[in-house]
Amino acid sequence: MQYKIPETMRAMVLTGPGKFEVQTVPVPVPGPEEVLCRIGGVAICGSDPEIFRGDIAGVWPPHYPFIAGHEWAGRVVAVGPGVTKFKVGDRVCGEAHKGCGHCRNCLEGHYTTCLNYGNYESGQRHYGFINNGAYCQYNVYHIKSLTPMPDSVSYKEGAMADTAGVALHGIELACQKPGSTVAVIGPGPIGIMAMKISKALGAGRVIVIGRGSRLQSAIKLGCDDAVDFTACDPVEKVRELTGGLGVDVCYECSGAKGTINQGIRMCRRKGKVVMLGVAPDNVTEEIPLRYTTANEISILGSKANPNTGWKVMELISRGNISVESMVTHTFDLEHIADAIDTFVNRKDNVMKVVIYPNGGEDA
Repeated sequence: MQYKIPETMRAMVLTGPGKFEVQTVPVPVPGPEEVLCRIGGVAICGSDPEIFRGDIAGVWPPHYPFIAGHEWAGRVVAVGPGVTKFKVGDRVCGEAHKGCGHCRNCLEGHYTTCLNYGNYESGQRHYGFINNGAYCQYNVYHIKSLTPMPDSVSYKEGAMADTAGVALHGIELACQKPGSTVAVIGPGPIGIMAMKISKALGAGRVIVIGRGSRLQSAIKLGCDDAVDFTACDPVEKVRELTGGLGVDVCYECSGAKGTINQGIRMCRRKGKVVMLGVAPDNVTEEIPLRYTTANEISILGSKANPNTGWKVMELISRGNISVESMVTHTFDLEHIADAIDTFVNRKDNVMKVVIYPNGGEDA
């Protein structure tokens, strides 16, 4: 199978902080152990608006012009030297991180915390953050950042694999046991995915804490109990729902100030709080130290989705979790400004937005 590769493509190019244009740019060429992928679908992540605005320009992105986007699925259309794992025509979903492969953290499997982060010569990559990403028609990826995707999984479902992997990594860090009672604070995309995967892995009960349309989405998508934090004290309500014992695990998925404190106080003795939400730099937290120490509460940071790709794809492709219902809006690349506006301003009960750079599922 061969594909005719054009010399140029359309891409959403960041030209400066808060500025972007859809431009015609050259199609990249794959190097050793890299493949060129035709992007089928790319989802807007909660971290993307920070990159669009240039909140930490010089880091994410490291320079302008730059192409963002990291939650994607597509098809291999060309392979570079030394590639044997993938062939032209293979459908794949992508991962943002690729570690250097030789630092201590990478050797231990913790490549999302690679000690050579930002050192291009080391082999480390972070697609859509410090290396060009998927808001374009074609992009080059290292084979270690790809997961095979069966024909039964659509591009928009494959674009959700990154979100699912982030939630799964946190669940694995918690060593969540079957029958556990779980709390999820923040029913955005990560929170909903944490709810879905927790239930798929045998949680006995999932309590979701939130408000408004997103809490209603959690109810619609299968939570066991819903707590509106605008109508009650969420800690007291969770304690009431658990007969005073508290939950085994709390997944904090909002990054809002005060929620880690709440999560700790929702936990039973020996409970765990996993930090899946990414707080702004200026957010600090008061920790109830005596309660945390006396009850041996564990607080776990969680970064990205290491070693989850094949697991997530199994869960999605075999119907153990449904992700298609989470994609509430789709746009083509030429209307990406409308897509960003819809996502950032939470219009029309938006949950996840997927961009089709090449026109749609059948393109």
